[in-house]
Amino acid sequence: MKLYGIRNCDTVKKARKWLDDAGIDYEFHDFKKDGLDAGQLGHWEQSAGWEVLLNRRGTTWRKLPDEVRDNITAQSAHRLMLDNPSIIKRPVVEHGDTVSVGFNADEWAERFKH
Repeated sequence: MKLYGIRNCDTVKKARKWLDDAGIDYEFHDFKKDGLDAGQLGHWEQSAGWEVLLNRRGTTWRKLPDEVRDNITAQSAHRLMLDNPSIIKRPVVEHGDTVSVGFNADEWAERFKH
């Protein structure tokens, strides 16, 4: 399992604590510090959808000009997420062949039970 996010994000901290407490091994990738390549992002977009990945509730989104927000497309969202990884909803988890976005303790308990 690989967990992608930003180290100081509260949701990522909760997700990592949950995994640690559950004794589930994972690799953490800080995409703000360690980067994110277009191929990886493309895989997530195909698996989860760009609309799910794009965090429209965060500060980064709210700081964008209205023209950018009002005319967002799959292609412009892809470029935006590569240029500003903090606009990606977190965490992104690759587990087996699946990609999930966000953290919900109840869903994770069901998904990752041993």
